[in-house]
Amino acid sequence: MASKINAHNNLLSLIGNTPLIKLNKMTSSFVGNFYAKFEAFNPGHSSKDRVAAYIIEEAERKGILKEGSTIIETTSGNTGFSIAMVSIIKGYDCILAVSSKSSQDKIDMLRAMGAKVYVCPAHVSADDPRSYYQVAKRLHEETKGSIYINQYFNELNMEAHYKTTGPEIWEQTNGNITHLVACSGTGGTISGTSRYLKEQNPNVKVIGVDAFGSVLKKYHETREFDAEEIYPYRIEGLGKNLIPGATDFDAIDEFIKVTDEESAHTAREIAKSEGMFVGYTSGAAMQALKQLSADGKFDKNSNVVVIFPDHGSRYMSKVFSDEWMNNQGFFDSKNVEEVQQIQFVK
Repeated sequence: MASKINAHNNLLSLIGNTPLIKLNKMTSSFVGNFYAKFEAFNPGHSSKDRVAAYIIEEAERKGILKEGSTIIETTSGNTGFSIAMVSIIKGYDCILAVSSKSSQDKIDMLRAMGAKVYVCPAHVSADDPRSYYQVAKRLHEETKGSIYINQYFNELNMEAHYKTTGPEIWEQTNGNITHLVACSGTGGTISGTSRYLKEQNPNVKVIGVDAFGSVLKKYHETREFDAEEIYPYRIEGLGKNLIPGATDFDAIDEFIKVTDEESAHTAREIAKSEGMFVGYTSGAAMQALKQLSADGKFDKNSNVVVIFPDHGSRYMSKVFSDEWMNNQGFFDSKNVEEVQQIQFVK
């Protein structure tokens, strides 16, 4: 009699339960203990797998999604990839409105996953008909039998992380986490994770990472939307030019802003120091950790978890491209790198 085959039915059962990994070299001069929640271990290589699978399965459970349905979403890339992956496995069509700020790697990956992709200009207002928010809404109205995920204003975005990421971190730290540092874009990851952790221990400090050019930090502090804060920046999936309904600002203790340039260099440093090949937003999260440590936010009893949202393979044409870095002016006197490391044998 043949032995039982130990296999997964499909990729969806691999979502979640990502590892917590101690940071060593980059935090050697920091006071406290530091750990990365390594979301690139999800099958779609990002934390957005959790949201895509959860929202789609909830829509199925409620009878909203049926055979032949089309799933439409607004994305900077990662959510789109996750939705495309889940759509393939479950048999749905997928249409994505993507910001032109997204790396070409991400756009090519979405097309490779069978999604129909509309690339929309990044630096227009959220209510501009060309923005990826408005394009997705229009496509939803025009496409019969479609659903619009709308991650920026979907409570299920938070719920996915409340039910998975938060409990995982709590269990992995045996309840000893003192600080959570996470980037905020849609706000689902940081809000849902924070809600769970603060229910277990209200003293856990939750720090959101925002970009210069985004409105989130000031809105958190004043509850006022300031359009004067908005200007173009390069980091994908971080910060916003609107106030996402999927962000629970009361669940976040404070925000810290990081620059495009420092975040890019820090992403490269993570790869070379820790051996973790992670994306631009992970570089932003780690840069925030550097700034918080320099500001004396942690002590020897601090157990700090930083969420690394995705994999570096999605940024080969950006932060891991010497040409792109040079074109942005990121190779200046302060950040001189050995850019020519390839030797050709003749």
